[in-house]
Amino acid sequence: MLPRDRAPYSAIVDRPPLKLPGGARVVLWTIVNLEVWDISRPMARQVLSPPTGQTLLPDVPNWSWHEYGMRVGVWRFFKLFEQLGIRPTLSINARVCEDYERVAAQARDAGWEFMGHVYEQGPIHKLDDQRAVIHRSLDILERFTGKRPKGWLGPGLTQTLETPDLLAEAGVKYIGDWVWDDEPSEIATAHGPLVTMPYTVEHNDIPMMAIANHESPYWLQRFKDAIDRLHAEGADRAKVLAVAIHPYLSGQPHRIRYLEEIYAYAASLGDVVFWNGEELLDWYQAEKPKA
Repeated sequence: MLPRDRAPYSAIVDRPPLKLPGGARVVLWTIVNLEVWDISRPMARQVLSPPTGQTLLPDVPNWSWHEYGMRVGVWRFFKLFEQLGIRPTLSINARVCEDYERVAAQARDAGWEFMGHVYEQGPIHKLDDQRAVIHRSLDILERFTGKRPKGWLGPGLTQTLETPDLLAEAGVKYIGDWVWDDEPSEIATAHGPLVTMPYTVEHNDIPMMAIANHESPYWLQRFKDAIDRLHAEGADRAKVLAVAIHPYLSGQPHRIRYLEEIYAYAASLGDVVFWNGEELLDWYQAEKPKA
C-alpha cells in the first residue's frame, strides 16, 4: 500500500489532544543507534572523502572512525545515561550482539530498550529476502535480551512499500521511520495497526553534523529552540521530541558536552519526561481511547 492508503491525512489541530500524566508537556525520547559497518563494503558514512574522489575498499579511515564510537564514544553515553537515570531506546543492528557483545550486554544489563534495526547496516531495499532478515534480526535480539523488541527503525529510515506489513507480521508494534508528526499515530497493515513514533531527522546528529556539517553548538541551539516551542504547545496537547545519536558522532570528546547540556536544559524547563519507545507506546495505547 502507498502511505496515504495506510493512513488518511490528519491535521494535528483536528485531533482530540493527548495528555501526559502529572501535567507533563513534553516527552523527550532518546534513541541511541548502534550499527555494524562491514569493512568489505562501502562505509555507510564518510568523515574523510577519498583522495581520488572514488571510494576504495577497504576504507580503513572511515571504518575506524565508526569503531571509535564502539570502543570509546558509546561508553560516554553509558556514563551519561546512568548518571541521569535514563534508559534510552537502543536502535541496534542484530549483528552488534555478535561482533560487539560487550557493548550490547552493557546496554541490556542497564535496562535499555532494544529496537530492531536489521541485521547489519545497509538499505533495506538491497535485501534479497526482506522478510527473512526482519525475522532473523528480531530473533537474535530476543535471544540476547530475553524479550522480543516492540520497535523497529529501518537502516537509514529505509522502507519498501511492503515493509510495514512484514514488520507487523513479525510482531513489531511501532516504527520510527515515518518522521511526519509531533505525536504518535497509527497506520494500517495487513496484520493490524502499527504505531508511528515521532522519530527525527531534524535533531539527529547524522544530518546535523555528518551531512549538513553544522558546528556542535548549533545542534544544542536547535534543540533549545525546538523544545521551547513544544513545551509551550504542550500546555494544550502532549508533544514528543526525539534525540537520535550515534556514538561515533555525539560520543566524540568535542561534542559530548552539548549532549549533556541538552538533558540539563530539558530538565530545567520542568514538565518534561524522559521515556523510551516502549513507554511511549504504552502511554499512547492507553491514552488514545480517552482522547
